[in-house]
Amino acid sequence: MTDNISGKVIVITGASSGMGEAAARHLAGKGAKLVLGARRAERLDALVAEIAASGGEARSVPTDVTRLEDVKSLVDAAVDGFGKVDVLINNAGIMPLSPFESLKVDEWSNMIDVNIKGVLHGIAAVLPHMKSQKSGHVITTASVAAHLIFPASGVYSGTKFAVRAICEGFRQEVKDYNIRTTLLSPGAVKTELLDHITDEAVQSVNRDYVGQVGIPADSFARMAAFAISQPEDVDVNEIIFRPTAQQL
Repeated sequence: MTDNISGKVIVITGASSGMGEAAARHLAGKGAKLVLGARRAERLDALVAEIAASGGEARSVPTDVTRLEDVKSLVDAAVDGFGKVDVLINNAGIMPLSPFESLKVDEWSNMIDVNIKGVLHGIAAVLPHMKSQKSGHVITTASVAAHLIFPASGVYSGTKFAVRAICEGFRQEVKDYNIRTTLLSPGAVKTELLDHITDEAVQSVNRDYVGQVGIPADSFARMAAFAISQPEDVDVNEIIFRPTAQQL
């Protein structure tokens, strides 16, 4: 059963690890044609080789989502190589949690550049193609932190609250072009995001918690596949998912 995924051309940012990598594997297994972007080219190439060895089809484009020209090149590679782009999974993100009093201003700026501007660059790169096609689907990774704030999450939550607003505004504006939009908001998922935390105390607390209750990155992949698999007249706008054991 293809679930309306087989043959679709899907672009994924942040595809070299974690939820993006899991989504690439999962969707390749369902017959999607993938164009994968991330900064770590060697990991992308290894993933493409793995997918090809399993009979799938994927290409890689080194991509820094803070650079609009990189994201345009990623999307253009999909259109040039496969003739269209059906889905963009705007997944790249970072999570260097810290309390405000630590004044990690450079980390705040980096989160804004990756988590907010990266999403906007994805929209800017893909929208002209989807308007022309009169079809498409933009999936964006948010977080339960887009709905709540917890100690040391103030700036991170702020970026994810912003992403929620951007995606809802985008949803309202693209109805005439038959474009679907989905916001995926995961809770505690075991990925490399915790490696971004430079505050040792905050990192330790979060590692302990995610280690206890976290679910695998494949949970994200299955949520993305569910949204994509719906009939074209069904628009799944947001999915919030957590470990069953997660209280926050």
